[in-house]
Amino acid sequence: MEELFQGKSLDPILIQQIELFNSLSEQEMAVVRSQASILQLRHKARLFSIGERAEHLYVLLAGSIRIFRPRTDYEDDELARFFPGDTIGDFDFARRALYDASAEALEDSLVIMFPGFGITMDNFTQTEPHVASKIYLNAIRMITTRIKATQRIIMENMSWVQELHRLAYEDPGTGLWKQSFLSNEINQILEVPTALIMLKPDRFKILVDSRGHTVGDEAMIRIAKILKNITRKQGRGWPLRFKSNETGVLIPQCPVSQAKIIAREIQRAVASLESVPAQDNYPAFNFTATISWGMWPEDHTDWDVLLGGIYALLLDTWRAGGNRLSRYTESELP
Repeated sequence: MEELFQGKSLDPILIQQIELFNSLSEQEMAVVRSQASILQLRHKARLFSIGERAEHLYVLLAGSIRIFRPRTDYEDDELARFFPGDTIGDFDFARRALYDASAEALEDSLVIMFPGFGITMDNFTQTEPHVASKIYLNAIRMITTRIKATQRIIMENMSWVQELHRLAYEDPGTGLWKQSFLSNEINQILEVPTALIMLKPDRFKILVDSRGHTVGDEAMIRIAKILKNITRKQGRGWPLRFKSNETGVLIPQCPVSQAKIIAREIQRAVASLESVPAQDNYPAFNFTATISWGMWPEDHTDWDVLLGGIYALLLDTWRAGGNRLSRYTESELP
């Protein structure tokens, strides 16, 4: 922690208002106060950083502090701001967790820190085991109460939560699930066996260059409808949009034989799309698709390797002329 300085006096009322300490006796509170410090943070000084262990609890006396996650060298995501009287990091402190965000002073600020300079909770536990045990018991109660409260809020607002989840991951152009959904949720949705089928329409650039982006967007919507109908028919799975015009479906609990049937069905459905009529000097455009697919864990046990392999196979087949269906296997690894 940079530019932090120890002060001399503590506000007993603020200490008593901290949830972790509110069941302590006056004598025990005196012990806590004797083991706390006052910090002076200069503007931009860090209170803690991502990856540090939450060994201290903080109460803001004056100034303001923000919690943020760095995103680039020039930008970050601000998560919260704290003002005088606020407790900072109590939940992380109660769990002895690693911080997943950083905290810095927005102006010169004063903060109560417990335990104080040069003291960890392990040190405090050794010297004051009775008080420490009561603090840990309060921590367990606090965590349990917050978890129950969070679960209750989620249950009471389930449809709203589900809608937010859908909106966060929905591709606005097609209504398909974004690739970020796959990246963030894959560990929760993989079930043996899982089929991943990827699709890239052939000669799509010719369509867009000759008829315009509006016609291209309409074509993507029609392809998305095919994929949505596939997952609806299966009663499970997710229709997905990857990069640009590359789409696909992920279907858990899908045997190899069924995955091959689905891949062929998608290929036939794309080929059956109504042609774009001839216009000016451009002939009618007939749809075809390049499709690659693979099985987890049969074709590869590492999901990221499997995903990358299926995608590479898709591009290689498409560049070679397309309008083919091919399966990825471990034998195709470099």
